[in-house]
Amino acid sequence: MILAEALAWARSLIPAAEARLLLGHLLGRNGAWLEAHRDDPLPAAVAASFEALVARRGAGEPVAYLLGQREFYGRDFTVTPDVLIPRPETELLVDLALAKVREVGQISAPRILDLGTGSGCIAVTLALECARAAVTAVDASPAALAVARDNGARLGAKLEFVASSWFVELAGRRFDLIVSNPPYVAAGDRHLGEGDLRFEPLSALASGADGLDDIRHIAAAAPAHLAPGGWLLLEHGYDQAEAVAAILAQSGFVEIEQHRDLAGVIRVSGGAVGAAGNEFNTCSA
Repeated sequence: MILAEALAWARSLIPAAEARLLLGHLLGRNGAWLEAHRDDPLPAAVAASFEALVARRGAGEPVAYLLGQREFYGRDFTVTPDVLIPRPETELLVDLALAKVREVGQISAPRILDLGTGSGCIAVTLALECARAAVTAVDASPAALAVARDNGARLGAKLEFVASSWFVELAGRRFDLIVSNPPYVAAGDRHLGEGDLRFEPLSALASGADGLDDIRHIAAAAPAHLAPGGWLLLEHGYDQAEAVAAILAQSGFVEIEQHRDLAGVIRVSGGAVGAAGNEFNTCSA
């Protein structure tokens, strides 16, 4: 079998772009190389692996899990079925976090906490983009934390990893900025049984009947872990902006802000505590 024949067969089962991506991954080559070598024979072992990957993708398994990686903020992050697949809309949370630590204050080492770090894409990116920050990444899943640690080490980021259910292991600690992309899908949402979500960890997706249980918990507990003037930034669902703003206000947050992603959806909400005497640290990479 030559490359062109393998790709033609795969296109009957999955999109052509995905077929090229999977075959290129196995061969360690890009799309241009594949096009230039369409008539090359495909080694038997590669052909067998390709057929297996195409079958798994045809059954719905996410490409990111098949490749073992996903790009986020210009870097490749290792992903496994133990963690959520990083999504482009979450880059907004990183942009806003970096803006917050740059816009106010004069102290040089911001303390940043990422709750529910998963693959570590948010925490590791913040540590790399803001080299002077003291970043702490928290996750309750040992398997997820192992993936995050691996990403941090591989990408050369300096940060702390803590095994904890939200704030449980952080008693007495305060931060200048807390960020989180927590579970926010309603437990009965039909989308949990569709598409990529079928393969992602349910504990990182669903949060109670309305999807807001974890956001309520984080918002209620965060003020005790924020320095005066510190901020909490939360990613949430496309239809949860009004409810999350109300939760933040009820938890004592002020200066509540809401931000839209590239699709125009309000995707991130946040607020400050301790309005008097802003002590927020500044970031200078």
